Amino acid sequence: MLTTFSYKNSALIPQNTLEEIASSLKEYTRRLQSVVDSKTYDAPESSINLPSDASLLDSVLTMKEKKVSPQLRYILDVGIGGSNLGTKSVYDALFGFYDILQPDRFPKILFLDTVSEDFFIKLSSLLESISNKEEILINAISKSGGTTETIANLEVLLEFLKKTFPDISDRLVITTDENSKLWQRAKELQIDVLPIPKQVGGRYSVLSAVGLFPLAAAGITIERLLKGAEEMREFCLSQDGLANPALLSAAITHFHSKNGKNITDSFFFAPQLESIGKWYRQLTGESLGKEHDLQGNVVHTGITPTVSIGSTDLHSVGQLYLGGPRDKITTFIYTTNEPALLSLPSSLQFPLVEGIENKKLREIMAAILEGVKIAYQKQGLPFMEVAFDSINEQSLGEFLQFKMLEMMYLGQLFNVNAFDQPHVELYKVETKRILNSK
Repeated sequence: MLTTFSYKNSALIPQNTLEEIASSLKEYTRRLQSVVDSKTYDAPESSINLPSDASLLDSVLTMKEKKVSPQLRYILDVGIGGSNLGTKSVYDALFGFYDILQPDRFPKILFLDTVSEDFFIKLSSLLESISNKEEILINAISKSGGTTETIANLEVLLEFLKKTFPDISDRLVITTDENSKLWQRAKELQIDVLPIPKQVGGRYSVLSAVGLFPLAAAGITIERLLKGAEEMREFCLSQDGLANPALLSAAITHFHSKNGKNITDSFFFAPQLESIGKWYRQLTGESLGKEHDLQGNVVHTGITPTVSIGSTDLHSVGQLYLGGPRDKITTFIYTTNEPALLSLPSSLQFPLVEGIENKKLREIMAAILEGVKIAYQKQGLPFMEVAFDSINEQSLGEFLQFKMLEMMYLGQLFNVNAFDQPHVELYKVETKRILNSK
């Protein structure tokens, strides 16, 4: 594996307690294995079958072959929430974080998520420079087929493009549940479609066509992404709970939540991974934030997920984390074997900080991270660690799968449905009511 999980003594959880929690999840681990063995999408957990679905990979690569030409410059990814965050997390980790520094690297993905008139005005200025429609590809994703923000953004985008291209339908792909209203309308208009398995919820869909198609179109090797996810799945289905990283992380997180630490902070010491933190924020918030448990009792349970970036946020919330309320469990996420290419000179123009002469930039960051971990230990603050050997498609696939399986285990420990999101519909219903009343 290129991604390793560790907790050692830093998690501040008694070993016998960890063993008890691991033992309580054995039956669920067997259930997950049975889902994998079925090779179907019949169960709520069936997103774990996406990495080994050869027909899915073939359909995505076929669509890529059909839609992507050497002239492609911009992929307009129209979606929100689970239809957007997973794709963005991988793209930003590999390319997007550096897009402003690499203006001549194409194709680029532009994400149209929330409704923003200002964004569209600036986007329209960019698209006015496009004279060949092969330079753009529109990928619109809505699992339900009726997401207000997505449909609104898509309609505005298509209306704008009509000024230059009377028929843009051949540069459009729709990804949605098979036979949704959006699917049916796309078929009527003879627009290409990619299906999302019905049981795969949006926040678990990054390894479906939702994420795979735009990432493949952007030049990312999705086969390696899927390989990493498939290999990590095997580790996270281990019957030996103490060798199962997803189960261990879930057990530690749940233990501390039940003991007053109801905030989980993903602290990334690799700024290009910030969007993965935002993807995990949705995964946690929607999966665990529930009014009712599996028996229908009112519980109002959940964990509040936060995202921090090292070392930036040591200068914004470090004081809070180290000196404030003891209400957090932290996971430090960093790289270990990336090449160290840049060093400070031996003679400094500003010799104001001792000990940095000749030091490589990665050495300085490693020292900061180690200092933070020591400070956490001295303050008695629990933490776990995830180390990327390097940031690439395989390690990202491993991490995504690790966290999705962790969330399934957490759902069991919290005794809630980790696959529904009934209260998200509350604002959607009211939004549509307000729009229909005007």
